[in-house]
Amino acid sequence: MMKIRRTLLAAITATALLGNAWAQEAAVGAFTPEVGQAGKDVVWVPTSQALVDAMLDMAGLTAQDYLIDLGSGDGRTVITAAMRGARAHGIEYNPDMVALSKQAAEAAGVSDRATFEEADIFESDFSKASVISLFLLPNLNLRLRPTLLDMAPGTRVVSNSFDMGDWEPDDTVRVDGEGCTGYCNAYKWIIPAKVEGSWKMEDGGVLALTQAFQMLSGSLRKDGEPQEISDAKLSGADITFTVGKDVYTGRVDGDSMGGRNDSGKDWRATKQP
Repeated sequence: MMKIRRTLLAAITATALLGNAWAQEAAVGAFTPEVGQAGKDVVWVPTSQALVDAMLDMAGLTAQDYLIDLGSGDGRTVITAAMRGARAHGIEYNPDMVALSKQAAEAAGVSDRATFEEADIFESDFSKASVISLFLLPNLNLRLRPTLLDMAPGTRVVSNSFDMGDWEPDDTVRVDGEGCTGYCNAYKWIIPAKVEGSWKMEDGGVLALTQAFQMLSGSLRKDGEPQEISDAKLSGADITFTVGKDVYTGRVDGDSMGGRNDSGKDWRATKQP
C-alpha cells in the first residue's frame, strides 16, 4: 500500500507540474481543485488515500474487476484501482477535474486502464461495472439506489461515509489515525438477486419468499402446513435459508435456483409466474 500511496502522490505532483507547464504555454491559469468547491449536486471533498485503500480492500477488488467511480473528482479512486491491475473508469461532471484526472493517470502510467469522462452520473450507463464506488450525499445515494439494485447480482457497491437509507450495508469499515481525519467510514453492499414470489420445488413443495433488499422471509409448504423459514438472506446470487433444522444453501440463476441442504440432499426450485 505504501508504494501505491507514494506513486499516487508522485502522480498528483506531476499533474500539477504538467498543468503549470500547459498554462504557461497556453497563457491560461492552471486548474487547482479546492476542498469545498461547488459541483453540480455536491461540494468537492477528496476521499483520503487511506479510505480509498480500505474501500477497495472491502470491495475485494481484483485485476478481473471493472470499477466505475460515480463522481470521480480528482481521480484518485480510479487511479488506485488501476494501479491494482483493475480496469477503472470515472464519471465526473466538472471538466477541469476530468482533465486533471487524465493527467494524473498518465503521470502514474495507468492511462490504459484508468479512463475518465465528463458526464452526469444520472444520465450515464454504468451497468457493466462489477464494482461501483461513490462519495455522494444521502439523497443522491437514494436517487441512485433503484438503478444500482437493477445491476447484476454480485456487483459490489462501496460508499464513503453515506448510507443507502433502509438498505442495510453488508459490511462497514472505519479508518482511524493519521490516514484519515474526516469522512473515515465506508459502507459496502452486494447487489442481491431478485427472488420475491413463489417458487415450485422439485419435490413438490412451494417456497414463498418476501424480499427486502438482501433480507428474506417467507415459508416452505410441503405436505401440509407451511413452515416459516428463518435466517434467510442473499449475498449477490447466493441464497441461504433455514427450514426447521435444515439449512439450505444455493445459487439463484434467473428464474431457477438450487443447491444442497445440510442433510446432504440436493434441491431445486423454479419461479412461478
